[in-house]
Amino acid sequence: MAGNFKMMAKTLYGFEPILAKELRNLGAGHVEEGVRNVTFEGDTGFMYKANLCLRTALKVFKPIKTFRVFNEKDLYRHIYDLDWPEIFDVGKTFAIDSIANTEVFDNSMFVSLKTKDAIVDKFRAVVRERPNVKTQDPDIKINIHIYKNTCTVSLDSSGNSLHQRGYRILTNIAPINEVLAAGLLLKSGWDGQSDFFDPMCGSGTFLIEAAMIACNIPANINRESYAFMHWNDYDAELHSKIVDASLKKVREFHHKIIGYDKAPSAVRKAQENVDHANLSDYITVERKDFFRVDKPVEGKLHMLFNPPYGERLPIDMEIFYGKMGNTFKKIYPGTDIWLITSNLEALKHVGLKTSKKIKTFNGKLEARLVKYEIYEGSKKAKHQ
Repeated sequence: MAGNFKMMAKTLYGFEPILAKELRNLGAGHVEEGVRNVTFEGDTGFMYKANLCLRTALKVFKPIKTFRVFNEKDLYRHIYDLDWPEIFDVGKTFAIDSIANTEVFDNSMFVSLKTKDAIVDKFRAVVRERPNVKTQDPDIKINIHIYKNTCTVSLDSSGNSLHQRGYRILTNIAPINEVLAAGLLLKSGWDGQSDFFDPMCGSGTFLIEAAMIACNIPANINRESYAFMHWNDYDAELHSKIVDASLKKVREFHHKIIGYDKAPSAVRKAQENVDHANLSDYITVERKDFFRVDKPVEGKLHMLFNPPYGERLPIDMEIFYGKMGNTFKKIYPGTDIWLITSNLEALKHVGLKTSKKIKTFNGKLEARLVKYEIYEGSKKAKHQ
């Protein structure tokens, strides 16, 4: 694995430019945006760094072979020809994830089965033993992607999705994905240069991701394992150096990060998650009703939150979103207000004009990230 090699990072819809920027900032070469993915080049140390530091990546793949495939014999032969015992030990468990957009195979399950057979047969031929398949939490994850007649075999260096940061031990009914939260923060322009506020913080994901961005803390510093740790060529000393070097780039934060929620259970969960992330010095979580309190700080404020959509948390949308709009106008001058919602109809009841509206997805729900700029005094006075 000496020298640079090509890799691919998966991401969410619309996050490709942000991920590409992250990769360039980390030092990746030949960065190219795809659809829900970004390809790039780097060495083994950079692969470790990408898994540790990227905020908007879900997975980092290392392609190890690309070939043409016209039938199942082609697939089996090319997979078998790889030196699998050189890649991982027979005592490790493995699983295969296949995507087949091709007329050659009817379904991806068959591709996974043929791939499994080829890998197992290779181990039997070389070491007289076979590794075990484990569909849940395997040591080794192998990705097969077939498009038309081109098959790419990749090692999944991440293992579990990188949104599983390791800090969130408790969640509420509708928690937001950590990668989605980080991407929305970056899309909103959050850079740690002002106070931050989430008035409906739930289990605290926006608060924690905002603090990590502000302090330049590696996104996955609380995570304990990655799939690359189970590869035969894993360099624990190099990995440790990458972690240490990344931590030396952490910076101090001189503003406030504040979260409110009116549910005692949400406040308790958020506080425990903040403590688990070692960020209690930067984040304050309080039990308060957004509609009944004043602006928590004076001056410039950056607000981002995830209000109820009415999907899993039933509320009267017209009244609720109307109250939000009134609260914005009366209580929050000097605030950039961002919110994400999949209830596009409810947005009409806010009663304010959006200055930005960005299409995104929260899970499978199509949503909008919208911005309301609430000025100190009138907007006309602002521009004089």
